[in-house]
Amino acid sequence: QMLWNWYTIDACFLAESWHITSRGMFAASCIGVALLVVCLEFMRRLGKEHDAYLLRQFQRNLHSRNVAPDASDDCCSSPVILEPQYAIFRATPLQQLIRAMIHGVTLGLAYIVMLLAMYYNGYIIISIILGAILGKFLCDWMVVRIPYNGPTKADEKDNRNATIETAGPTGCCA
Repeated sequence: QMLWNWYTIDACFLAESWHITSRGMFAASCIGVALLVVCLEFMRRLGKEHDAYLLRQFQRNLHSRNVAPDASDDCCSSPVILEPQYAIFRATPLQQLIRAMIHGVTLGLAYIVMLLAMYYNGYIIISIILGAILGKFLCDWMVVRIPYNGPTKADEKDNRNATIETAGPTGCCA
């Protein structure tokens, strides 16, 4: 039945063997669906982390082989303008296979979640949403590395006598 519903007992999901016969079985199904979505978010994060790991590994290898260019013997020659150089990273067949497997599992889980949502059961959809929230909270914690150079001695000296000014509602006057 593809109409919005709130059935708990006698609902059936994905296969005949997943036929709900009790409230406890339905509650376990809702928890299982939420955990399935958490696993989906974990697989998405795993894919991102694996790609970032491969790039970091490539950059480490690139920097370890980096050699400074030779200095010119002629001190009076005009400066030489060099074009930017690029290093191209291509995953090895094993790395690409692992990336493809992570992608396949992620896609498979996403399709299963989509099929579960297509039963239009309100409790299952709520479980999917709660699983997505929990999965995002647990598996995709935002961490950003921002370069920051602390204040210099001159900045500290200038800021000792500084006063805090606040702007009014128009943004110009206190």
